Amino acid sequence: MSRIVLTGGPGSGKTVISTRIAREQPDRFVLVPEAATQVYDALQTRWDKLDREGRREVQRKIYQLQVDQEDRTAQANPGKILLLDRGTIDGAAYWPEGPADYWLDVGSTLEAELKRYDAVIWMESAAALGHEFYDGDSSNACRFEDAHGAIESGKLLLKLWGGHPNLKHIGAFAEIEEKIAAVKEAIMFPSSIK
Repeated sequence: MSRIVLTGGPGSGKTVISTRIAREQPDRFVLVPEAATQVYDALQTRWDKLDREGRREVQRKIYQLQVDQEDRTAQANPGKILLLDRGTIDGAAYWPEGPADYWLDVGSTLEAELKRYDAVIWMESAAALGHEFYDGDSSNACRFEDAHGAIESGKLLLKLWGGHPNLKHIGAFAEIEEKIAAVKEAIMFPSSIK
């Protein structure tokens, strides 16, 4: 079974696009929703409202939920491609002491986590087009980054995922339908995605 991650900074369209593709092609794809939003919603908080230990504890919960959801979804949907709204590596971008300490804490390595996934699609945040294209926390109450922070978060995620052998870049688009079409093209035809 293949696993395709959609990643990128806030406002890059991960949730909208992954949900749309999974809904339109249920015989081929099954969605694994973003674990971070689920954890923050359950705790009724967000990253910027937590102290350092709170941030570490939340990232541990997100990592474990991500792994559990991926494994459960794969077992329940044999033969389908998992379409992931973020992957385990995304948590390293939000660890207070940085990625190296994150991997030590969760008991894994960047190399091991990269191997979990068959393809990665990194999408640029709409914030790259200007402040008027970035909606901040209005579309996701867990989002805390301003437009500059969204761009910087996206750059860090690109660096973290940069070692994946099947990494594709999708730029920012003013129209979400154009971005959806670009992502569909990237995931429908690559030879390495079954």
